[in-house]
Amino acid sequence: MSEVKKDYARPLDLKHGRVDMNHGAGGRASAQLIADMFTAAFDNEYLRQGNDGASLPLPSGGRLVMATDAHVVSPIFFPGGDLGCLAVHGTVNDVAMMGATPLYLSASFILEEGFPLADLQRIVQSMGAASREAGVPIVTGDTKVVEQGKGDGVFISTTGVGVVPAGIRVSGDAARPTDVILLSGSIGEHGVAVLSKRESLEFETTIESDTAALHGMVAAMLAAAPGLRVLRDPTRGGVATTLNEIARQSGVGMLIDEATIPVLQQVDAACELLGLDPLYVANEGKLIAICAPEDALAVLTAMRAHPLGHAACQIGVVVEDPQRFVQMNTRFGGRRVVDWLSGEQLPRIC
Repeated sequence: MSEVKKDYARPLDLKHGRVDMNHGAGGRASAQLIADMFTAAFDNEYLRQGNDGASLPLPSGGRLVMATDAHVVSPIFFPGGDLGCLAVHGTVNDVAMMGATPLYLSASFILEEGFPLADLQRIVQSMGAASREAGVPIVTGDTKVVEQGKGDGVFISTTGVGVVPAGIRVSGDAARPTDVILLSGSIGEHGVAVLSKRESLEFETTIESDTAALHGMVAAMLAAAPGLRVLRDPTRGGVATTLNEIARQSGVGMLIDEATIPVLQQVDAACELLGLDPLYVANEGKLIAICAPEDALAVLTAMRAHPLGHAACQIGVVVEDPQRFVQMNTRFGGRRVVDWLSGEQLPRIC
């Protein structure tokens, strides 16, 4: 996204205008869209360099982390958020789950011909606001347009770069038996909020998406316990799938307690209505942390002191298990295996 002089015959019609093929052709219309829409919303000193990429300073020490994600949520606007802020939060969180401080983002847009410019502006402004609030600028990007009927409005891909301080090693293969499993708050809000606005499923609820940037809380957790072993945000597939991923990576088992896992009453009711298990429903503003038992109190205290972690709790422990099973003590006194998500329970959720 390069800075372009605004010398067009007329401004974009943001109220009634729509994306057309000229907006992706690389000519005057493309330049106008970039200048009036993207540069205006994302403005920062690196974007203003006006090149095909950004020249960026990096802190000395530590090591680089890079993460990328594609965002195809449907519907694009949902209670508590939209595709724009989700694209920022999702990648900021992916970088933060490596124990890194997110520094920069790039953004790539695939637009469908005919998409309303007013909706595009709303998405782009939401991205800009989320980026500024997180303190992680969008420094470069790209835009393409596909013919009507060959896309679905707008898809966004974001890439993030961050730095892990020296001495920090957070990884999915680092969980050890006797470690403690922590969860930053109640689960399932994002998935239920999105589903509540699906045309084929629409139902009334006051639940809003929990979409948020988690790097501030992660920094506080690492300051309290630099030896923190694992961080992961339970997005697609929810808490159940995320725990199975960690168990496989680390070669361990997990034992969680159903009674300790917070689920809002409305989320529970919606899941019962739809035949879903909250453990498999996506979250966009929660994290799972695994740490040594001696660090658990310090990490929990740091989480609860942050606005995004006030309901943080311990939900289980890591155990020895060559089968790498995740098991759960149920509210009824039994125990069951919490298996991998089979198939696509909730398509287009993030």
